[in-house]
Amino acid sequence: MTRSDLIFGAAGLALAAVLAPAHVAAQSATSSPASPEARAQATLERMQPEEKTVLTHGPLAMPLMGPLELPADAVVGAGYIAGIARLGVPSLRETDASLGVSWVMGARGDGATALPSGLAMASSWNPGLLGEGGAMIGSEARAKGFNVLLAGGTNLMRDPRNGRTFEYFSEDPLLSGVLVGNAIAGIQSNHIISTIKHFALNGQETGRKFADVRISDAAARESDLLAFQIGLEIGNPGAVMCAYNRVLGHQACSSDYLLNTVLKRDWGYKGFVMSDWGAVPGLDAALNGLDQQSGEQLDPAVFFADKLAAAAKADPRYARRLDDMNRRILWAIYANGLDAHSATPGQPIDFAANGAVALETAKQGIVLLRNEGDVLPLARSAKSIAVIGGYADTGVLSGAGSSQVQGEGGPAASIPMGGEGPFAAFITQQFQRSVPLKAIREMAPEARVRYANGRYISDAVNLAREAEIVIVFATKWATEGADQPDLTLPEGQDALIAAVSAANPRTIVVLETGNPVIMPWLDKTAAVLEAWYPGARGADAIASVLFGETNPSGHLPITFPASEADLPRPKVDGFATLDPNFAGDPPTPDTRLSVNYDIEGSDLGYRWNAREGKKALFPFGYGLSYSRFAAGGLASDGATARFHVTNTGARAGADVAQVYLVSRNGKARQRLVGFARVELAPGESREVSVTIDPRLLADWNGKGWTIARGTYAFALGEDAEHLGEPVTVALSARSWKD
Repeated sequence: MTRSDLIFGAAGLALAAVLAPAHVAAQSATSSPASPEARAQATLERMQPEEKTVLTHGPLAMPLMGPLELPADAVVGAGYIAGIARLGVPSLRETDASLGVSWVMGARGDGATALPSGLAMASSWNPGLLGEGGAMIGSEARAKGFNVLLAGGTNLMRDPRNGRTFEYFSEDPLLSGVLVGNAIAGIQSNHIISTIKHFALNGQETGRKFADVRISDAAARESDLLAFQIGLEIGNPGAVMCAYNRVLGHQACSSDYLLNTVLKRDWGYKGFVMSDWGAVPGLDAALNGLDQQSGEQLDPAVFFADKLAAAAKADPRYARRLDDMNRRILWAIYANGLDAHSATPGQPIDFAANGAVALETAKQGIVLLRNEGDVLPLARSAKSIAVIGGYADTGVLSGAGSSQVQGEGGPAASIPMGGEGPFAAFITQQFQRSVPLKAIREMAPEARVRYANGRYISDAVNLAREAEIVIVFATKWATEGADQPDLTLPEGQDALIAAVSAANPRTIVVLETGNPVIMPWLDKTAAVLEAWYPGARGADAIASVLFGETNPSGHLPITFPASEADLPRPKVDGFATLDPNFAGDPPTPDTRLSVNYDIEGSDLGYRWNAREGKKALFPFGYGLSYSRFAAGGLASDGATARFHVTNTGARAGADVAQVYLVSRNGKARQRLVGFARVELAPGESREVSVTIDPRLLADWNGKGWTIARGTYAFALGEDAEHLGEPVTVALSARSWKD
């Protein structure tokens, strides 16, 4: 039985125990003389003054800013932090990102296994699968010589047009926190450090280096910060990467509130905070909680080298802080065994086995949104199939930016998007070498399968009229560094789908998107699959679901809104007035952009819709199957929820059971409080129990959490909008600190 076969409660603690490597458990006791804390202190005491700024800064390890000389032990990638050989402290060799070892424009000359996008992974609602994926990409990072993976994207979807939505997991703090925590635990099982990022409230790319987020402490703690907190508790990452944006007037990488008050004081975090690349505003970021300056040549100056050493010599505050910075970095190194298990470049990688992990992740992440008349699954005996659009004869789309991963040989196609500056070549529309047209032909060997690229609607319509079945592939590219103006499909694809489905009502749409989209053509289609950016084996996964080899089990981790007008911000803040293209810095030093998250507060996505009485195009938690499931018998004492799930259909499949808080003291208040992915044979029924994290029932009171005395109603949900009869529980008042 693999980890992905297990069923986990919403808290995910059982999985954390399963995935935690033995050395982590052995080193967790602070009383042990060999504990990471004790070892870090001992090494710190042996450091010479000039050695204390070795671990606190390092360059971008790619020649994007001109010629760059790297030490012999460096690996071309995101960054390099020198080690201290005299003390046996290894260098830190860093690579992006959450979806695999990044391609960095082929600068290393090698490829890696691309997991599906974060949204695809999250659509599985399967913590065990996330752990397997993390272990896989961590092993590849280690085999290439890296010992730090800049993974763990945790930001909640506050705006569906965010260019980095595809990298992240969901709009819900419980789902995101559980999934990212298990992914991190899997990564770190390879004796490497994983980050969790981007801390915090990094909700848009427009003006990302100066957008100033306004939000109350309570709203932040009950939403975005709670996702990070849960992820930290489960995954115990060695590092936290802070964000580009401002929070309450201060850069996130120099935020005393985020880094000192929340992360280190309230949560007791032991690891270190590294900056995002080019996100350090000045030396005083050290006093405000930043421990390491990354990609230092992208900042106005190298603050954490000579300047930091001089400040420590002159000012006791900086001296104490410098010791703490080193202690934290050393703790992360020792807690994850980087010194005892060196990562050596050039190790063999089993790409076939790793591809199987990517394939299974893609299969579980595909969401069946529509299936009128049970047109799916398709019969392998189909006589004629028209495949239209989406570069389906070439590959499957992937997201762009620092998370871009490509396999051996690089992308199947790379379309430049233009622009100026050192990062322009970084932003290209790329396709994985996994070809849907080929996979469909292999599934239906007797069919006449013809392809039209979709550039001319008349050509596509003529082909559709002649076919028994039509499969339209529609793509929407997304990238770090730029948001999207709206939720439509670009390049006339909405018109293409409308025309093709009018010509042939047996039209199936396969979406490869990194964000939600609106679907003005929905009612004219027979079926719709959301495949996201499906990774290295994406085409095989899509074909497997289309032809019924795989029973779809994905459920949406985000809301698909009915229109932009239903969002807290109908327009992305700053999008109309700022250059929407990738640009690292503000147009002028005086540029200001305020982003008010107090509009929705902690009520993101489905919570916003519930509060405002809005209905989604497809709600959070939605997903169809080729089977049927029924959940019932809910009972809860407020600490756990118990229920049963039955497969009432004719074929084996998986359901995602969801438990929601629906009201408190008679007032509507919706929260996902538990979930479980359940694999069932036809007719099989299973009892399920999930733990309810009390923070999901509580309010942040400024110093800790408070559960108000009163009645709390819970309900099982097929999704956030289709809920069963509520069960009411009386709870006593309770307050506690983190």
